[in-house]
Amino acid sequence: MATPWIPRMHLWEIDDQPWFPSFLRNYVQIGLTHAWTTHLPLLQSGSPATLVAAILRRVLGASVSRHTYIDFCAGAGGPTPFIERALNQQLSNSTTSSTAPSYAAVADPKTASATAVDFVLTDLHPNVESWEEASKKSDHLSYVARPVDASAAPAELLHQYGKENKNGKGIFRLFNLAFHHFDDNLARAILKNTLETSEGFGIFELQERTLSGFTTCILFGFFILLIAPILYWWNPLRLLFIYPLPVVPFVLVFDGLISSLRTRTADEVEALLRTCGADCDGWEIKSGRERFLWPCGYLNWVICTKKSALP
Repeated sequence: MATPWIPRMHLWEIDDQPWFPSFLRNYVQIGLTHAWTTHLPLLQSGSPATLVAAILRRVLGASVSRHTYIDFCAGAGGPTPFIERALNQQLSNSTTSSTAPSYAAVADPKTASATAVDFVLTDLHPNVESWEEASKKSDHLSYVARPVDASAAPAELLHQYGKENKNGKGIFRLFNLAFHHFDDNLARAILKNTLETSEGFGIFELQERTLSGFTTCILFGFFILLIAPILYWWNPLRLLFIYPLPVVPFVLVFDGLISSLRTRTADEVEALLRTCGADCDGWEIKSGRERFLWPCGYLNWVICTKKSALP
């Protein structure tokens, strides 16, 4: 992340408030999903979700296929179904281009997807209807219908997806546009539980505490106004809350600015990691900042893995 010019402030976002109507919250979450998945050819080389998949593959290297990826704050699904699709497509393309099909793969097509990785959607407030719809589109995407606390992952979840499962893969936790929602105490509790029960985690944010970050949030509000007729022409009620009553673009911009103020730098995440109460000596931290939208939109990421899990 670029050096922020303002201290982190843990202010409140409208979308988090219990009084905010659930149907409007759904509209806002759909708007955020489009921020992750939209690809504007002249301004982007790919969508942010595709960029996350590429970062995972590049940073994790050969170990990328040795994990099951669990989104502990999936909300309505967000970018995770698209990250799953992009990562598995990249892995498939890599396998196809680097090696000729084996006799076993021809005899049993199931072996052709041996390098594919699984993704799991979870949340403290499960959105089962949206997750069910998303999981129908991929054999490598599933969900947990019961509430899952990221600071105290259930033993049965760890047993089902941890190294003792039949695939022998470790758990890699994902926090997509989510980690900034946790105050320092909760963030430490989540990191402690993560270090004690996982082989790695990734934090991905589309905003930062910089002028370019604030500018991107404001531009996103205009983007929604421009593209809404194409995305939502079939839903007059949704368009009502974008144009005559512009609640959705207002909340997206307001919460985006607050999210920017909440977002931690990699050094700030590492400071929480060092003080969370778990042993982090055997872990390696990497971070970066990569542009997803010309000229000012940057994706900030932190990836932390057990050294023993690295290739």
